[in-house]
Amino acid sequence: MPSRRHFIQSGSILSAGIIAGGEQAFARLPQPLPCFRPKPIERRFISQAVEATITRMKKEIADPELACLFENCFPNTLDTTVDFEMIDGKPDTFVITGDIDAMWLRDSTAQVWPYLPLTKDDDKLRILVEGVINRQKKCILLDPYANAFYKDMEKKSEWIGDLTDMKPGIHERKWEIDSLCYPIRLAYQYWQTTGRTTVFDSAWEKTIELTVKTFKEQQRKNGDGPYNFQRETSWATDGVPLAGYGYPVKPVGLICSIFRPSDDATLWPFLIPSNFFAVASLRQAAAMLSRIRKNEPLARACLALSGEVDNALQKHATTSHPAFGKIYAFETNGFGSYNLMDDANIPSLLSLPYLGAVSPMNPTYMNTRKFILSEENPFFFRGKAGEGVGGPHAGMHMIWPLSVIMRGLTASGTDEVRQSLRMLKATHAGTGFMHEAFHKEDATRFTRKWFAWANTLFGELVLHAAKNHPSILRAQAV
Repeated sequence: MPSRRHFIQSGSILSAGIIAGGEQAFARLPQPLPCFRPKPIERRFISQAVEATITRMKKEIADPELACLFENCFPNTLDTTVDFEMIDGKPDTFVITGDIDAMWLRDSTAQVWPYLPLTKDDDKLRILVEGVINRQKKCILLDPYANAFYKDMEKKSEWIGDLTDMKPGIHERKWEIDSLCYPIRLAYQYWQTTGRTTVFDSAWEKTIELTVKTFKEQQRKNGDGPYNFQRETSWATDGVPLAGYGYPVKPVGLICSIFRPSDDATLWPFLIPSNFFAVASLRQAAAMLSRIRKNEPLARACLALSGEVDNALQKHATTSHPAFGKIYAFETNGFGSYNLMDDANIPSLLSLPYLGAVSPMNPTYMNTRKFILSEENPFFFRGKAGEGVGGPHAGMHMIWPLSVIMRGLTASGTDEVRQSLRMLKATHAGTGFMHEAFHKEDATRFTRKWFAWANTLFGELVLHAAKNHPSILRAQAV
């Protein structure tokens, strides 16, 4: 089965029509765009609440191209990636990432996240999301260190030869902190939205126990822990040095993440945005354990670990930049070494307010945001087609729509939200969908035609604009 890496050069030259230069960069007149959704009979799942939202938003969006993009992208997860059934009397929803027939804990949460507010009005949709939670439980109980899974336990992964503890049902076993944070984020918001608790059974409680255990193991206080990873590859960011444990860290309370949410290996294993995400997630887990499961010892363990990581972040997550002052580093090792950059994949430093990890008005975050969106960030790219954050995964000069969307979702002003939507509209290359990445000089040079996370997140940005910046959508041309 193809991996994310195999799609890096799978772009399709269609059309871009981008007007570059001056204040009109990334802007163009609205064009008619066909609906590229599958026919209703071919859709994997139909939600009446989602369809009603599309109908309503098409009336609110004056720009016809933007309206068509929303219609294509917002339901893409439901249209193309979900596999729902009842197993042992419980809903089970397997969610592939798109053009890769595997389920990532991260992607599956992010793909259904924008639908959560609609579950109050659509019981079928609510049950579908409950099925995602049930499937995530099974994945974590199989292996808390794995990032991607198969539904068919007999399916053979192309990575079966990786030097790590591969098990049946695992597509890839890259240890990433966020893989255990995202299921908590989904569970907590589902609970907050619906008030329902049946899905949070003893198996769910066991996943939290495993999460705490895994996080503590990766604090590396008692040696390197049980996880290591090596792969026979010529792609440097798929390999992990020093017998698969990564470069050494000083145990300071932070959690090691051997891979980033891009599935690229970390340089320094203390990945700062993921540690921030862990703090927020552990606090959410503690609230659920206390209120729903009445498991005070485990709730206290979550809070204690959250506090320890938070204290370590206060001491080790920041450094001084000559142009921007005090900023968050992307990675550190506890010995005083810092990697200053950001990556498009979420959690990123840019996304911290979106994840509820820091306030958008936090002075250090504000400084960091300026750094991220400048050429001082080695993975910030600007060209004729657009500007935004990329990362090593897709290569140099490749901008990820995820970063452009996240810039809009974390923006404090209307102009920046408008700029993000304008750029996304100008860089879909006539396909009607978002992609993994596009070249800064030519949006027709893109990777991954079918990347449901980016599509659904784009829909979330449009809904965010409708709620917080409605004047943008009333314009004939965004």
